[in-house]
Amino acid sequence: MSRPKYSAESVGPRIEAFLRSVLSLGGFKLSFRIADGQNPHPEIENPEVVVRFTGPDVEELLANRAELLLALEQLTMEVLGMPPEDHSRLCFDANDYRALRMEELRLSAAAAADKVRRTGVAFQFNPMTSRERRVIHLAMRNEPGVRSESAGLGSHRQVVVYPEGASPGAAAPPPAPPGPQYSTRRRRRR
Repeated sequence: MSRPKYSAESVGPRIEAFLRSVLSLGGFKLSFRIADGQNPHPEIENPEVVVRFTGPDVEELLANRAELLLALEQLTMEVLGMPPEDHSRLCFDANDYRALRMEELRLSAAAAADKVRRTGVAFQFNPMTSRERRVIHLAMRNEPGVRSESAGLGSHRQVVVYPEGASPGAAAPPPAPPGPQYSTRRRRRR
């Protein structure tokens, strides 16, 4: 078995220093534990390092579909200088949000597949992260009579479920209207 690229021992001190600073400055009442990844769903998500949060402000982390939790995760990846292809190696979680969200996505995939089979009309999910799109695509492998594709760009990327045999883009609902555009390029300091 190959050795993991990241471990709690190798990146934990940098993650801890960053999170302690951010949580203190933000006034959050949160604790966290950094550990090597152990995931019961390796086909979907198999992180090498997991950061689990607890404390009175966990609900703030999980509000709006865990927007703050995912933002902290993304910022931590930036601090560590992790390339995009390594982003699945780090996972932030609280109150088993990840497992619950995976189950929710699987149920949504099954419902979407059923609707597409019944109506013959493509179904378009709302934009979601690459990890969430992966859960939908994997769930669709077990659904007869339908297929899934990702469509859109950047933060507007979403999964579209088509009846089997439909050409790409056929009968797809119109794309979601674009929201504000944010540049991901780093600005140079002067």
